[in-house]
Amino acid sequence: MRAPKLLLVCLFAGSAAIHLAGCATSFDQSNIAAVDDGSLTSGVKTALANEAGVGVTMNVNVAANNGTVQLTGFVDSEQTSLRAEQIARSVQGVRAVRNELNVAPGRASLPEQQKRP
Repeated sequence: MRAPKLLLVCLFAGSAAIHLAGCATSFDQSNIAAVDDGSLTSGVKTALANEAGVGVTMNVNVAANNGTVQLTGFVDSEQTSLRAEQIARSVQGVRAVRNELNVAPGRASLPEQQKRP
């Protein structure tokens, strides 16, 4: 009589452990994706600031979702737009880049109060 109860308790405990492990795994994966997207966004913004300069970075918005980086905002030329895309692609972990930058001459420069005379 004791053996069947022990067997049932072990089966229940094993089943519960498997279910809890599955829940923890899915929770951890969603947190990892959020952290990775945040890291990608920061990494691309930093790379843009280092490579293209502060003036470009101030007018380019960066968002990441599941490894895809989206660039939006304004730059002063098509060449700058392509360079920003190239910089974003060079960041480790970026799977794809959606370049939705608009070319508007003069928009990517520093604000007037920050320009030197």
